[in-house]
Amino acid sequence: MTAMEGNGGSEGGGGGGGDRAAGDRHTWDDGLIARRAHRRAAGRAGGRPARAMDQEAAEEAAPDIPGAVADYFPGEETGRRSFGGPPYAVYQAGVRSFATGTLRPRLEALRQLVGLSRSRLEGRTLAGAARVLDEADARGRHPYGHTVVAVAGATGSGKSTLFNALAGAPLSETGVRRPTTATPLACAWTDHADGLLDRLGIPAVDRRNPGYPYDPALRGLVLLDLPDHDSAAPGHRERVDRLLGLVDAVVWVVDPEKYADAVLHERYLRPLAGYAEVTFVVLNQVDRLPGEAADQVLDDLRRLLDEDGLALGEHGEPGAAVLALSALTGEGVGELRETLARLTAECGAAERRLSADVAGTMTRLRPQYVADSGPVGLTERARAEFEDRLAEAAGAGAAGKAAERAWLRDAEWACGTPWGRLRARKGHASGSSRGGGSWGGGSRDGGSRGSRASGAGEWTEWTEIPGARARTVAVEAVTARPAVEEAVRTLGDEATAGLPGPWAQAVREAAGWGGRGLAEAVDEAVAAETAHRRPVRPVWWSMVAVAQVTVLLAQVIGVLWLLGVMAGVFGGPEWWMPTLLVLGGAAVGPTLAWGSRAAARGPARRHGRLVEGRLREAAAECGRRRVLEPVETELARYGEVRAQYVVAAGGA
Repeated sequence: MTAMEGNGGSEGGGGGGGDRAAGDRHTWDDGLIARRAHRRAAGRAGGRPARAMDQEAAEEAAPDIPGAVADYFPGEETGRRSFGGPPYAVYQAGVRSFATGTLRPRLEALRQLVGLSRSRLEGRTLAGAARVLDEADARGRHPYGHTVVAVAGATGSGKSTLFNALAGAPLSETGVRRPTTATPLACAWTDHADGLLDRLGIPAVDRRNPGYPYDPALRGLVLLDLPDHDSAAPGHRERVDRLLGLVDAVVWVVDPEKYADAVLHERYLRPLAGYAEVTFVVLNQVDRLPGEAADQVLDDLRRLLDEDGLALGEHGEPGAAVLALSALTGEGVGELRETLARLTAECGAAERRLSADVAGTMTRLRPQYVADSGPVGLTERARAEFEDRLAEAAGAGAAGKAAERAWLRDAEWACGTPWGRLRARKGHASGSSRGGGSWGGGSRDGGSRGSRASGAGEWTEWTEIPGARARTVAVEAVTARPAVEEAVRTLGDEATAGLPGPWAQAVREAAGWGGRGLAEAVDEAVAAETAHRRPVRPVWWSMVAVAQVTVLLAQVIGVLWLLGVMAGVFGGPEWWMPTLLVLGGAAVGPTLAWGSRAAARGPARRHGRLVEGRLREAAAECGRRRVLEPVETELARYGEVRAQYVVAAGGA
């Protein structure tokens, strides 16, 4: 009977203890575990101690095995103990739960990162991250105190012999036939590895217990003997690759003849450089090397591992452990067993393995989230320049100057002499009849209208004089579309500077969608701003107008008086008085108009700046609402994604 046949009833197989004479081992099947849990619940409900219920279950499961109860309940009676105590007790108290420490926030950040990136990155780009999350969830459902270590190697490297030496029993078939190991074989130093082995796809027939007496230092270890990675048999390499992606640590077994094999280094060791903390490289068969040849081969192996990136880092980062041993003679096997015992006792191999998975995923995703061209985002200068370009395209500056000129003309009209108003009215009527001009310059288009040439950004005003003064009303402007498009393009270029490709594309699309119809929106905003706003007529204009009327009346009285003196209607030589009244009125009226025009320049400038500011704000508000806000939303989204990436990458 072979070793494999003699251990066919291993744990999780649902059978009994197997051949006691051959292996002197016992196992608990799934039925016992279910009954034990049921008895515990019944004992709690009925007041019976759970320990008594477990003892009954042990007696029921192994009535014919001497010392079975003592093995499971140490101290109850003298006898042999499988692990020096209850097999699972060590995992119920004093052992961290899975994904604690630094790994949990990194996994949560990676989960957030994937969720935030689904609408920006292709599914195949995020597939690797999704697989890491799935594997972390699957591994987290099993005890963190269990450590799964795979023994991998090439054909003839002696990995099955090493597997048997570590297990303390001939569990895996060895021989000259190649390949010897056809299916993965598991040996567990625990009675509760069924869930992990189910996840790994190890059938019950290929599960073994270690040789008796059990080594308590290896409690919690699950050791796998993998098929040859270079096997010519169909499916062997696929099984190896699948299991290497699921185990917590790997022991690579190499021999003096093929330790430098290019397939081993290029296909496996070099891509696993990020997993150095959970990788062990064992030079087997050193008993075949004479004298100092073993040290020379070991040094050359370390050199190759250094080229692969698996050696100790320049700044003291952990590297892969390199050991030399002979599985056949037992030389160095004890050192490897002690190394695996420390790894298992630390209960951290699974977390380190998953941390390396996350780190590798972050390295592959780095080009999608990080650009090395400096800071990203919109600066205040870029925002201000965008708003300035919109204001220029809307003609806010020209409109302000036009409003200033219109204010001065209104002041001149209100504060000018009546004779000047009459001449202005006649000139306006004459220009209107010719169809060629208007008072104050420009072209007439239907009365009280105003317009701005769309290409040049120049404003012209049309005025009419309803009685006392001229009024200037701006009509809806036609915003310079090329200038608006250029402003949007420039903003998009500045906003995407330093952004990775997918996020830069998202920002450009946001700016492009907002830029559609922006010129028309600015037109509407400017028209709405100017439609119902009229400058407030200063009080002093009315006072000057009253004074001008008074001066005119004084002139009229003076003229009539002078005519009466000349006609002899009024007696006496007092002709100089009406003459002085006429001449004084002729001098005071223009002087008052000139002074009013000079006094109106300051308020006109303030009015022009006010109009320009209102139009600038109207155009800028359109730009902020339609372009800046969507762009900043995308930038904020990238900022959140970038922060999650930093956490998932371990703060790098």
